[in-house]
Amino acid sequence: MNDESQKEKLRQHFARRVTTQARVVLDTWQKIHADHSLAATHRDELAVAADKLIRYAQRFEMDSHSRAGEHIQDVLADWPAGDVPAEAIWPRLQEAMDGLCRCTLRRTDQAGEDAPHQYRRTPIYIALDNGEMANRLIRQLEFFGFRASAFSDANELTEACALHKPETVLMDVNFGGAPNAGIATIERLQERHDTPIPIIFMSDEDGSIETRLRASRCGGEEFFFPAVDPGQLIEKIETYTHGNTVEPYKVLVLDDSRAQAKYMETVLRKAGMTAHIITDPMQIIHALDEFSPEIIILDMYMPGCTGMEIARVIRQQDRFHSVPIIYLSAEEDVTKQLHAMSLGGDDFLTKPIDPKHLIATIHNRGRRARSLLALMIRDSLTGLYNHTHTLHLLDQEIVRARQKDQPLCFAMIDIDYFKKVNDTFGHPIGDRILRSLSMFLKQRLRKTDHIGRYGGEEFAIILPNTRVSDARNVLNDIRERFSELQQPAGDREFNVTFSCGVADWQGETSQALCERADRALYASKAEGRNCVTPAD
Repeated sequence: MNDESQKEKLRQHFARRVTTQARVVLDTWQKIHADHSLAATHRDELAVAADKLIRYAQRFEMDSHSRAGEHIQDVLADWPAGDVPAEAIWPRLQEAMDGLCRCTLRRTDQAGEDAPHQYRRTPIYIALDNGEMANRLIRQLEFFGFRASAFSDANELTEACALHKPETVLMDVNFGGAPNAGIATIERLQERHDTPIPIIFMSDEDGSIETRLRASRCGGEEFFFPAVDPGQLIEKIETYTHGNTVEPYKVLVLDDSRAQAKYMETVLRKAGMTAHIITDPMQIIHALDEFSPEIIILDMYMPGCTGMEIARVIRQQDRFHSVPIIYLSAEEDVTKQLHAMSLGGDDFLTKPIDPKHLIATIHNRGRRARSLLALMIRDSLTGLYNHTHTLHLLDQEIVRARQKDQPLCFAMIDIDYFKKVNDTFGHPIGDRILRSLSMFLKQRLRKTDHIGRYGGEEFAIILPNTRVSDARNVLNDIRERFSELQQPAGDREFNVTFSCGVADWQGETSQALCERADRALYASKAEGRNCVTPAD
């Protein structure tokens, strides 16, 4: 390698470090933008990330990134630490972030608007001997908002992981040509990282138990033998990426001791949970309605009533019937503890509370409660909300829109000619298309939007605080991108489209709003399908 090519490689490494830091800034902004109530929490994180971006950009002489970082810092100077930003700050922040976005666009993105939108995410690294399949996977992943890079040799992959730890690696067991060479590369790679990288292994030739065990021991989360098509791989890759961030548990604490309640609040918040504290048992109904907790912690003995009595009142409400209730008390009599749990409790912790014991108990109970809730309210195939829960969420959003005087839209989507797809390619391919569209919608809509599987090949979307013109534009963009996605079926590929109807809430009931969206959907079908139609 001559001096010039060495310099070029070094320059590319430096440029990558700056763009990586730019994405850290943009990811932090996305957290703030997705939930304004968390703005003050992430403000300092954004300031630190922007400062680091400026220093990197100046060191590596990337002026546009440096100027974009300084613009962000100027806006942050008018946003006091610990406070919610003033209304005037939001458009200025958005403008500054838009400027940084333009800096981070790759040349292929800048070439035209027809390229799929690249979302700012940690990369996925692909190490396959089959270069054609690797490139095909990258194209598919980009449609789903992932950043993916393919590598031709182990050294190149190792260097890239040292520079930027990936979300996951898709690795051919024999990457490099020799038997199990890919596994050996991963074994060396994992030694360099404090926390293991999730690995998805593929093999066309070797599915033996010895190979599978070795792959599992070095961080292999999945092992495909024989190799599978891109559609199935993308579903697995989605599972092991940070796009599926776990929401913090919402914990309601009722303790008549203000000091004990404050201590509990500190412990829970340090563990990353959202805590709501009340000290008056008579406020429990109001707190349940306002906070909608996932876990409830009750002091056993309080003036005026006991924790057991409060638990019985809570259990009388159907929507809190399966919410875990944990008692706190100095009571050490096991018989009394069991009696308390028979009256609506799920666990019993004795005072003084060990913080590690408390957090472990909440995590165990919370995971189980969420799993049970998901079985009740989510569609098993797509993971989206089921029909019943979607309508429940629509009722809630209508109440919120009425209270806050905000717009609200409801959309219905139907996959075009879905029966023909099932008849031609089989139901497993049809199921994969349903999962593919559900993943596509989840990645391109906001966290505040609700997506449900309405039935069969129909989907429903609730878009709070959204005007019908904006909803139409967003859904139209999703429709266009989804229609470009190649759906694999063995050695064949085909495209799928959907029709959509969208209605804005005009003060009517949820049923009337659904009917208007449904009529708009049928209008899309009548127009020739593959379009978005707003309701009259």
